[in-house]
Amino acid sequence: MSSVVKRSVSIGGHRTSFSLEQPFFDELVAIAARRGLALAALVAEIDRDRQRDANLSSALRVFVLEQVRPASKGD
Repeated sequence: MSSVVKRSVSIGGHRTSFSLEQPFFDELVAIAARRGLALAALVAEIDRDRQRDANLSSALRVFVLEQVRPASKGD
């Protein structure tokens, strides 16, 4: 299992940190690249759209999961 690594980014001029396992981080970087965004811009977008009762690290994991799993068919 991959260990959790703490990382920092600037969002709206404020430094914030999140902790992700390496596979989640790698996929997040790949998603940002596919969208032509800087990683910080994608993290800011996810942060803006997340529910306030979810922490940023959890929101990032859920976002990655939603991006990589196949769309459900008729569920």
